[in-house]
Amino acid sequence: MSTEPYELRLPPKQAGSVVFASPHSGRKYPETFLRQTVLGEQAIRSSEDAFVDLLFADAPDLGAPLLQANAPRAYIDMNRGRDELDPALIAGTRRGVQNPRVASGLGVVPRVVAGGRAIYRGRIPLAEAERRIRSEWIPYHRTLEKLLRDTHATFGEAILLDCHSMPSEAIGSIGVKGGRYPDIVLGDRYGSAARQDIVDRIAAVFSDAGFRVVRNTPFAGAFTAERYGRPSRNQHVVQIEINRGLYMDEARIVPADGFDALRTRLRGVIAQLIRIGLGGRRLAAE
Repeated sequence: MSTEPYELRLPPKQAGSVVFASPHSGRKYPETFLRQTVLGEQAIRSSEDAFVDLLFADAPDLGAPLLQANAPRAYIDMNRGRDELDPALIAGTRRGVQNPRVASGLGVVPRVVAGGRAIYRGRIPLAEAERRIRSEWIPYHRTLEKLLRDTHATFGEAILLDCHSMPSEAIGSIGVKGGRYPDIVLGDRYGSAARQDIVDRIAAVFSDAGFRVVRNTPFAGAFTAERYGRPSRNQHVVQIEINRGLYMDEARIVPADGFDALRTRLRGVIAQLIRIGLGGRRLAAE
């Protein structure tokens, strides 16, 4: 596994206030972890937002930073709070008031992967969970915080686009116009994580590119949106979920035939999303 828990790719010159992140596309699995898990290679990878970092890889060339996790979600979840510890998995953790994410096995150190399949035979020590948080979670979030802080200082605002993917089965019951399933779900915590006009413009960019877009259902955003979304301070977070059926074979976890075409299509979308952040430059200059 890489000694770095993340990769930060910076543009030659940042064009505006938009920042991209991919917290769940990490696929560098520690050998010690693979020896711990009871799952095979395909099953352990089922929680990945596989290849999302590649779909948004053009962002730095177009003028926006891209922060991507190297550590896989099944090992440590960057989109959970460091205190979201699961007592059903982590020995020595006090049982307190649990949020639904932790109760379902999806804490900062997950107990299960997609489909509720257990990762481990039993429990792991608290010291192991704390080590992962120190070595992976804390460096990632320190970097994200600095990235947003520096962006805000330069442009007068920061807009974080937190990029994810969703299993097509998870959206099978969510219809859009004409009864078709959505391609994109935008999550802004029902307005608490981002200003409405910014979300409207993001939705319009995807819609104009031919994507079917819905908001907040079934994914409204989790820890990252909660922690960093501060519209009153001109800091906004919008979670972007892409239907995996558009670009990958979900059973085999490999890119589908249409992957390159989708990435090309998204390059134009990314360029337009970055333009949304040009207003921050004007604000900073006033």
